Amino acid sequence: MMRYRHLGTRKIETTGAFLIGNASHIASEAWLNSVYLCLSEQETAELETLLDTTIPPEYRYFLQNISNGMNVLVDELCLFGKRKNYIRTSMDATRQPFNLRDALEEKPRNATSDMFFIGGYSWDGSKLYIDKRNNSVHYCKRYDSTSLKSWDSLAEMIISEVKRLYSLFDLDGKQIDENKSTIPVI
Repeated sequence: MMRYRHLGTRKIETTGAFLIGNASHIASEAWLNSVYLCLSEQETAELETLLDTTIPPEYRYFLQNISNGMNVLVDELCLFGKRKNYIRTSMDATRQPFNLRDALEEKPRNATSDMFFIGGYSWDGSKLYIDKRNNSVHYCKRYDSTSLKSWDSLAEMIISEVKRLYSLFDLDGKQIDENKSTIPVI
């Protein structure tokens, strides 16, 4: 995530968001990468109550110890978290993860209860989910949960996807070929 620190970093005091790599070629307040303040055990329990389901252990660990969601390369890849409010009084107040509840409510019609949707890709709205039976992570289309690619773990998916995506962008955070898809399967 720190590949773009030479473009600046910023900590948002009101939300705890950490922004990496100002993307001034997009807009003055655009940032390439965003990571969010981790959740406490109580906040995670509240999120599970709100979602009416258990969060898979690996994603629970991610939310509590790594980041409450993240945005990579201006939302090319997003992992959702707990959005704490919808206050829009300032740009800083909006620096929160996409809502995990939205990922679960907008899942494809053929999704099963074993599929815990965690985020996706801005290129085409395709999605990522964790299979609760074995903790594998899967990539699927926006409206069809059939797995098109899988990883054995969340860590494996994040590491391989960040590396793959970074290879599609230059050191200024600009996509090398804007016509080339940024999704993991073409």
